[in-house]
Amino acid sequence: MGDKPGTIIAIDKPVGWTSFQVVNKIKWHIRRTFKIKKIKIGHAGTLDPLASGLLLVCVGGATKMIEQLQSCIKVYSGTMVLGATTPCFDLERPVDHFFPSSHISSQDIENSRKAFSGTFLQYPPAFSAVKVEGQRAYEEARSGNEVKTNPKEVTIYDFTVTDFRPGYHDGIELEKNWQFEQAGDNRELYRQPMGKVPEGLPQLDFLITCSKGTYIRSIARDFGTSLNSGAFLSALRRLRIGEYSIEQAISPNDIETEISPSNTKYSFLETDIQN
Repeated sequence: MGDKPGTIIAIDKPVGWTSFQVVNKIKWHIRRTFKIKKIKIGHAGTLDPLASGLLLVCVGGATKMIEQLQSCIKVYSGTMVLGATTPCFDLERPVDHFFPSSHISSQDIENSRKAFSGTFLQYPPAFSAVKVEGQRAYEEARSGNEVKTNPKEVTIYDFTVTDFRPGYHDGIELEKNWQFEQAGDNRELYRQPMGKVPEGLPQLDFLITCSKGTYIRSIARDFGTSLNSGAFLSALRRLRIGEYSIEQAISPNDIETEISPSNTKYSFLETDIQN
């Protein structure tokens, strides 16, 4: 399609969808609706399957903007559970360890929050798409192999705690009675998360503005360690990528009606996108 501009589609990705599934749905809808054999399409930054929110899908000439969009500042909201950990730092896997949490105060939370600002080195999760010796880390981690990721420089521009709920149980007591779940294969991955949040543990809600490549799951892990405890994410939502916000996004369920020949925004698809 030469240097035609193409378009950027802002999608509100639901929990349970992979970023690839969203792109694939848009691709096949465009091919079927506009009778196109080949299209250029990709997304500007993966969202974890258990996260929701803004996913930018670039079509046609707009795929040239993917690298630029990936470099943009991003904003996330979410919830951390304190006093426990999971192997993947979210609920894709069950809780594997408990830690004392009754000592955590609002002042402790504030002191740790202040420490997580500026530029520093962060270790990506083993359950992530980063490559280790040529392999995707998550492929090795999900096979039960030990994975050591390399640190990357990230920047936290703003970290706001919007709510803190102290909880009412201590992790050590919970561990005595907790029935640890075992990983199994007889499930639909992501649509039925294996983990669940133990009752009574402290939780905090947050807003984070950060640089490209920041793993909020790793922030949760390190935040728990800074409190002499543990932590994992129970919810994550991307609200903004550069100038694009979640308010501009459409649901995957609206793709068929939004991306249509009657919408002048996509009229170029009928001619310019074809190879």
